[in-house]
Amino acid sequence: MATSHQAVLLEEAVDALMAATTELEARVFVDGTFGRGGHSARILEELSTKDKLVAFDKDPEAAAVAQQFIDSDARFTFLPGSFAELERAGSGLTGVLLDLGVSSPQLDNRERGFSFQSDGPLDMRMDTRHGLTAADFVNSASQQEMTAVFRELGEERYAKRIASAIASAREAEPFASTTQLANVVTAANPSWEKHKHPATRVFQAIRIHVNQELVDLEKLLAKVIDLLVIGGRLVVISFHSLEDRIVKQFMRNEARGKQLPRGLPVRDTERGQRLRLVGKPVRASDAELALNPRARSAIMRVAERIA
Repeated sequence: MATSHQAVLLEEAVDALMAATTELEARVFVDGTFGRGGHSARILEELSTKDKLVAFDKDPEAAAVAQQFIDSDARFTFLPGSFAELERAGSGLTGVLLDLGVSSPQLDNRERGFSFQSDGPLDMRMDTRHGLTAADFVNSASQQEMTAVFRELGEERYAKRIASAIASAREAEPFASTTQLANVVTAANPSWEKHKHPATRVFQAIRIHVNQELVDLEKLLAKVIDLLVIGGRLVVISFHSLEDRIVKQFMRNEARGKQLPRGLPVRDTERGQRLRLVGKPVRASDAELALNPRARSAIMRVAERIA
């Protein structure tokens, strides 16, 4: 099925996923971030009639697109919600793909409130039916909490200064729109980075916090190996250093196993090595970047279960 949204690292991700070294008669793959179906559509092209694809997404708009897949392909199942609940897809999985972060359709829809590029309601929720909005957060969080979120999730150098400006501004008028927040953050940021909007890091931090993105990622990583078959693969596309660092450390640690003293007579199986790193990190090609500049920060890591 064709989709209007071009998924990042599409061929590279699907090739890595399909190379899982299993000989199951009926394979089960998971697209943990369905989005607008770009990766799912390509995966389905590679599946046999006995294979299955299970997709997750929090976004109600993604669910609407997924219904088209459900109607046209019996191999496809959609589970609304977070990939943190991976066990809902079952066990014995052949491959799991995650394309982390916010999608282009979400960014481009000003009503979702993810972007400072156009004015819209200050929402930022992946699941618009539930949870704290970005406006709720900046209007109610303490200055200390905002400082911590901006510093830890946005790696914002001027987190304390910006949090103070937001706390002062909301006393006069509660925040309701993206432009309103972006203007306050911009005015409070004393040193703008080249080619980067001064509100970028704060918007990123709020989005990650509101959607618990890193929490969900860590929950999935804690269970994914047990749910994969031997030879099954985990493919993760990240877009910023925080999530990539979590994925990199997880894969590296599981590939190393227990750090034992040199010369200790132990079998490899006793080291607890559960993953094998597959290839080097992959970035978008020049050709893809020419078509989709948003892919410039994408990095893909692949690991395979070995025990």
